[in-house]
Amino acid sequence: MIKIICVGKLKEKYWRAAVLEYSKRISRYTKLEIIECSDYNGNDINTVLIHEKNEIIKHINNRDYIITLEIEGEQLSSTELARKVDSLFLNYSNLTFIIGGSYGIHEEIKKMANFSLSFSKMTYPHQMFRVMLLEQIYRSYKILNNESYHK
Repeated sequence: MIKIICVGKLKEKYWRAAVLEYSKRISRYTKLEIIECSDYNGNDINTVLIHEKNEIIKHINNRDYIITLEIEGEQLSSTELARKVDSLFLNYSNLTFIIGGSYGIHEEIKKMANFSLSFSKMTYPHQMFRVMLLEQIYRSYKILNNESYHK
């Protein structure tokens, strides 16, 4: 199973539609669960990160292989990500991706991670990034099954 824990809710209809479409496509290959944690509004970054950390931790269990999405993480090609996903499922039943809030991910969550993944050194809106992650997960399954998919 793939679990995506993300801070914040999708507000715009077009982001929800994109997530729904990729979720449907991925469901042909594996079970997918998307968990939205509420974001916290505040001026103190540390307080915000602690609140979001507490929300995220509620959804992690000891069977999860945790992959945090961070600018500082390792960058992989689509093929490398597909191979990583494939090899991880040999030893883990749950792959859990974590997308933090506006201020990133609390240090404690980063330390819990088994792997830190970066899509780029650029910053993306969280709503867009959720769609990008789902697209790459879907692409991974297409690669692993030797199925054609646009480039």
